[in-house]
Amino acid sequence: MKKMKKKRFERRHLMEFFVKSIMQTALLIVAGALGLILWAVITRGLPSLTWDMVSQVPQGGYYMGKEGGILNAIIGSIYLAAGGTLLAMLLSLPIALYLKTYLGDSKWGECVRLSLDVLWGIPSIVYGAFGFALMLTLGMRASLLAGVVTLALVEFPIMTRAMDEVIRRMPADLEQAALALGSTRFEVALHVVARQTLPGITTAILLAFGRGIGDAASVLFTAGYTDRIVTSPMRPTASLPLAVFFQLGSPYPEVRERGYAAALILTVIVLLVSFGSRWLSARLAKYTIK
Repeated sequence: MKKMKKKRFERRHLMEFFVKSIMQTALLIVAGALGLILWAVITRGLPSLTWDMVSQVPQGGYYMGKEGGILNAIIGSIYLAAGGTLLAMLLSLPIALYLKTYLGDSKWGECVRLSLDVLWGIPSIVYGAFGFALMLTLGMRASLLAGVVTLALVEFPIMTRAMDEVIRRMPADLEQAALALGSTRFEVALHVVARQTLPGITTAILLAFGRGIGDAASVLFTAGYTDRIVTSPMRPTASLPLAVFFQLGSPYPEVRERGYAAALILTVIVLLVSFGSRWLSARLAKYTIK
């Protein structure tokens, strides 16, 4: 009997060691991949990064190695991601609150969550093709507005599911206490659930913004590209991912190096958004009940 218990004990420890080793290996792989990406972008992009590159629009012959910069792409990406994130938030937040307050873990709620997961898994190029088909149907041309709508479709399932997971972790006692005091479900969703989960909701919004600003496939056919800074939602706009794509595909070595510099700028923006979301979430968490 003692030998059997000892074998079971050793087997459990062996299994724990095996699983722990897999987890540590996965962590090292992820951290190593991130480190290699940052190293490649920094070492190849930093030498070509200049003030003119971030403060000027492309001049004549920029993509042949002449003067200019990618200010148009930086501003265009911010416009696209900000507009898409705002539009996606207007759809995501009400749906996430409705899932928590009215549907809960019902079959309808699970069907909605499954649909959002499927939408999350659809490649962004498919959203781009859908946006392009919608543009043709409405008689629109490639523009900032078309890119914003398409990016909103890409960010919508990501933001909604992230908000939903955060909201579902809220202590059920808070919701039940508010209902017991006579509050309606709408009041509970607006004044209790949204306020208590504000740090997580903010993080979901900022992470979706980071996803949107780095997406190229969805805006390839919808936002178009231009060397000018966009001044109207009905005109084409440049974006950083497409600027990287065009420059890395150039036959001129100096232009390809600028492509790595543009990739470095995009990476820095995404990192700043990620760190900013964590900082803001920590600040807002001070005002929530734990």
